[in-house]
Amino acid sequence: MILSVGLLGATGSLNRSGGRFVEEAPVDICIVGAGAAGLAAGIFAGEGAAETGLSCQVVLLDGAKTLGAKILVSGGGRCNVTHDVVTPTDFFGNRHIIKNVLAAFPVQATIDWFASLGADLTCEETGKLFPVTDKARTVLTALVNRCQELGLVIRPDHRVTDIVRLTGAESGFLIHHTHGTLQAKKVILATGGRSLPKTGSDGFGYELARRLGHHVSATSPALAPLVLDETLFHKDLSGISQEVELTTTVNGSVVDRRTGSLLWTHFGISGPVVMDASRFWASAQEAGQPVDLCVNFLPALTQESARQWFMEQAARAPRRSLTKTLAHLATERFAESFCRYVGINGQTAMAQLPRKDRDRLLVALTKFRLPVQQDRGWNYAEVTAGGVPLEEVNFRTMESKLVPGLYLAGEILDCDGRIGGFNFQWAWATGWLAGKASTRPVSSDEKARP
Repeated sequence: MILSVGLLGATGSLNRSGGRFVEEAPVDICIVGAGAAGLAAGIFAGEGAAETGLSCQVVLLDGAKTLGAKILVSGGGRCNVTHDVVTPTDFFGNRHIIKNVLAAFPVQATIDWFASLGADLTCEETGKLFPVTDKARTVLTALVNRCQELGLVIRPDHRVTDIVRLTGAESGFLIHHTHGTLQAKKVILATGGRSLPKTGSDGFGYELARRLGHHVSATSPALAPLVLDETLFHKDLSGISQEVELTTTVNGSVVDRRTGSLLWTHFGISGPVVMDASRFWASAQEAGQPVDLCVNFLPALTQESARQWFMEQAARAPRRSLTKTLAHLATERFAESFCRYVGINGQTAMAQLPRKDRDRLLVALTKFRLPVQQDRGWNYAEVTAGGVPLEEVNFRTMESKLVPGLYLAGEILDCDGRIGGFNFQWAWATGWLAGKASTRPVSSDEKARP
């Protein structure tokens, strides 16, 4: 057995008086956070040690009582493991660094890796890859089982409260947690960001990084639904999806334009196109910048081509009502609510529609300013925008450039991807780099670094 630590329960061992957890000896690697990135880092650290024939003690500490909550709720309980094509343009952050990280562990590596874990993936028409079982539990079970096979120690309900860098003869780190302390030669921070705090990622990992000398760029919710002013018609359309084009303008400049499916809800809007655009709206709000979100409900048409289409429809079916005509481009329910909202009688025959009403309707349909009140917050955001700057880590190893022996992986870093499995791919790739690098022996040059 290469790895000398076996699997312990959630509480570890107790001292004779039944008190806190007592470490009998320092460990080689402590991974803070046992989510997607942390579990991946642990597995790859264990496999890296096995490949080199080294004895390596690996412990994962997680603050949650139950592991993998974010994995289990992702993708509607199915877990969108990755995407069939992943490029740097699917992410926000330093794309030069992102490109190198993704290249180190590409999509095919993820597919092969999960197959080796007994969790085959299947690709849907959208490009999203899910486990063939269609159950997120399959993914979590595969990861935890591999940790067990490698003899890694996973301790749930062990929230890390501080990490102190040791100097002198006792190099390494002293990790304070809710059951005591643990000394480790190396630490991998995989605490996640601030999204879905009920799963354990409440942003405290950023504070740990700051205490160790890292910067943290401003964070804001990403992949979050948006809340609209209650005077809008969204409640009437709750549950209806439609294809739209969304344009986000910050300080008068267009920062994002994308086409996709919008889902009307009782509180406002959701759906892939909204989730992807939300990061721009939320980050602008965080920075106190004026931001507008405009929607073109006729994404295949410009305002001019839409005008031409209306005129053709009026000529072909002059007696057809406005709402029945609009139903060719969107749902009739949307057409009725929209006409009512802009103050135009939807039952008006096309031939009887006044030009001024037609022109006003065309402007509203193609350049409608959504009255966004707020995003739904961290409890509904799927990922965090912002975090520890990528420039502060070595993209070949994910080791901190500021603190030797410290590695960072996953959402704690300033990189967020669009919806569709991209953020999980980032977790697997950074976990692979950090895990493999952490098991390499420390060179004399590294020991000499301050």
